[in-house]
Amino acid sequence: MKNEEILEKLKQKHPQAVLGAADRFGYLEIQIAGASIAEVVKTLRDDPEFAFNMLIDLVSIDYSATQGWTGERFALAYLFKSLTLGHRLQLKVTVAEDEPVVPTISEFYANANWLEREAYDQMGVRFARHPNLKRLLNHHEFVGHPLRKDYPITKRQWLSANESLMDEMDVRLKAKGYQ
Repeated sequence: MKNEEILEKLKQKHPQAVLGAADRFGYLEIQIAGASIAEVVKTLRDDPEFAFNMLIDLVSIDYSATQGWTGERFALAYLFKSLTLGHRLQLKVTVAEDEPVVPTISEFYANANWLEREAYDQMGVRFARHPNLKRLLNHHEFVGHPLRKDYPITKRQWLSANESLMDEMDVRLKAKGYQ
């Protein structure tokens, strides 16, 4: 399916969700309303016409220091691929600085759990209904979000007490029948 067809079919299925689109060197980028991201992703994964069965990555972006930028401070770029049909797609959602919350897509792609946790930890974007939204790369006492452009690069933070990671391990062990 060609990029134009993907865009038109997605507009038909979710007319209020599609805010804009661009075809950059054969790679389709579609801007989606943040509140609609979960339902759009579900359609892209479950509809056999699209069959986007692989979430490649989720990237968080801070536009605060971008000269001339007048939009929201943060954005999320979701990169998808259809392993069966061979096409790729990028969905982009802008997120307000004062309330950086987007619906989770972790129920549709298992790797979204960790990718969303990374975006939360490094940039401060929160995901509504996420099953375990806590820091992934920084320690639990870390204050701030180090990939924001206004985070002081020389700031040092010390960890005074280790955090148990058994909450995640217990769930996995129980699911495998070990507890």
